[in-house]
Amino acid sequence: MSFAERLNALDRRWIFLAMGLSVAIPVLFGLQFPESSSALSEQCFQMIEELQPGDPVLIAMDFDPPSKGELEPMATAFVRHCCEKKLKIYFMTLWPAGPQMIDDAIERVIVRDFPAMTYGEDYVNLGFKPGYEGVIKVIISNLKTLYSTDARGTNIDQIPMCRNLTDIKSMKLIINVSAGYPGAKEWIQYASTPVEQLKNRIVAGCTGVQAALLYPYIPEQLPGLLGAIKGAAEYEALVNQKYDADKGRPTPAKYQEALRRMGPQSVAHLLMIALIILGNVAFFLQRSRRGAAA
Repeated sequence: MSFAERLNALDRRWIFLAMGLSVAIPVLFGLQFPESSSALSEQCFQMIEELQPGDPVLIAMDFDPPSKGELEPMATAFVRHCCEKKLKIYFMTLWPAGPQMIDDAIERVIVRDFPAMTYGEDYVNLGFKPGYEGVIKVIISNLKTLYSTDARGTNIDQIPMCRNLTDIKSMKLIINVSAGYPGAKEWIQYASTPVEQLKNRIVAGCTGVQAALLYPYIPEQLPGLLGAIKGAAEYEALVNQKYDADKGRPTPAKYQEALRRMGPQSVAHLLMIALIILGNVAFFLQRSRRGAAA
């Protein structure tokens, strides 16, 4: 039996086993690869890096638990970067399950690693409001029409960092982590594009399937974008280099989650590419033999 015939007769269970091992081994051994950043992830990093301490930023976490695998690492990295820059963070979400994502990020990053930050003075959770893009259309002109209290039920006028906040035009940057509708597309169409004060003041992170829908907005309407776990890993590498490696301190595991998840994904992709090449080689070898025999 020739090489090509053996490949064509290969029991597909061997392929399933190889794929399982290609994922399991990097997970078991914590295999990571160095990430080289793309222009879009660098732009996300630079736009936050250029802000000054005390600048207000809006972080909209428009995703839910089914998308945590792709989006939680980038949400963690965004929040950490804003904390390192000492920015004033306003959290909100347009998704009913989004408040839990906000609470998780606050607990994971701010409460544990930035205990000096004070709720109401350095960060605030405005919570969830129903209404999809209608919420965005309202808060660009009058935030307190919808948000009379924060997520804890505290009167918004009693929260120091919200007393003089009338709308979101004063935000220096909108950071959106999006799993679909409503999400990055709506923030671009109804906030950063029509409102002069918010033009080019938005970066986003999204799932892999959503990224292609956002490419038409790059770069005029969306300067920076993190696409799925790959984009998150690139951004993580930039933040970790600036705030850990350059200062000679180790990076906690929770800030390397996207880099860790890229290990098995990269090996699995390499295996798929190898299998595709082998399949094509077998096909053309067999066709060549049939042609020679004829």
